[in-house]
Amino acid sequence: MPQVSTILNQLEQLLPLEAFDHFVRQHEADKWTKHFATRNQLTVMLYAQARGKDSLRGIETGLKVQGSIGSSLGIGSVSRSNLSRINADRPYDIFESLFYELLKKCQNLSCETASTFTFKNDLYALDSTTINLYLKLFPWATFRKEKGSIKLHTLFNVRSQIPELIIESDGKVTDIEMARHAPLDQLTKGSIITIDRGYVDYSFLHDIHEHEHTFVIRLKSNAQIVPLEDHSVTEKNVIKDQRIAFVLPEAMEAYPEDLRLIEYKDEETKKIYTFITNNFELSAKTIADIYKQRWQVGLFFKWIKQHLKIKTFFGTSKNAVMTQIWIAMIYYLILSWIKHQTKFKGSILELSRMIGEVLMQKVALINII
Repeated sequence: MPQVSTILNQLEQLLPLEAFDHFVRQHEADKWTKHFATRNQLTVMLYAQARGKDSLRGIETGLKVQGSIGSSLGIGSVSRSNLSRINADRPYDIFESLFYELLKKCQNLSCETASTFTFKNDLYALDSTTINLYLKLFPWATFRKEKGSIKLHTLFNVRSQIPELIIESDGKVTDIEMARHAPLDQLTKGSIITIDRGYVDYSFLHDIHEHEHTFVIRLKSNAQIVPLEDHSVTEKNVIKDQRIAFVLPEAMEAYPEDLRLIEYKDEETKKIYTFITNNFELSAKTIADIYKQRWQVGLFFKWIKQHLKIKTFFGTSKNAVMTQIWIAMIYYLILSWIKHQTKFKGSILELSRMIGEVLMQKVALINII
């Protein structure tokens, strides 16, 4: 009977390792390396994420007590000084490329979150999250006088529950500035994007429309509009359903098409929300429900901050920070893929805790699940 490898080894085998080796060669990352190759770095950093390590010392000690198991992983002994240097020097672009290569494997995943919708369109939530940093330790992450931060601008697939685009910026960059870099031409035509009022930019909304996608966003209170047509209202909690146009010349120039306005009273909060969309086919209630799905990206941000290591960092350089963030996102994709492929009934948090407990054991992963 062939010997079973550790759970950590099995996780690595789920990665597109041939593509990874190509990225390593592309950046000549292992050109002068004798003892600690980029693959070893990936192994150690995945170990740190799965075990929830808070420091380089914790990684070093944890691997040291594994004895021969560490050697079987091909990493041997790991000193914190060596790992610190490597995280600072090896281009994080390698791990960013690996994330997007692994994403191709995960793009057909689905979950129950958006199963109540009858439409088949891809459903996305676009938003950003801020990770605060101490400016004296991270001087490259400029934000305020004594405060640093980085922002992760994320296009989150609500159906698959995975981020399909992550763009990093410093804390000064606004959401709409980065939203203009979203690859709208790469999304399946007819995709639906829900966004909050921070993304109200009529040129950006018209760009979404021109790419034949749907947007759902709340209307700003100071927007100057004129009603063109009232649609009949029959659905519960729908107050208004209208065809509208902008009044001010600047707004008309940026978005020359008609839009649809929907006023809706939320059953739980009793608040009244006003949405605009370029979609005239879906019901008003469906448009309101689509906007509610925007909170899925907020839940994703909360999850990764609480359960992955992206708030405390093993190094202070931008390269070290982004290496850690991209490997954390890779680990999230691995968990998502395992949960989907094994039809695991528990939460992704429960799955991550199970894997963390048995990470260095030599047992078949499927038996644990």
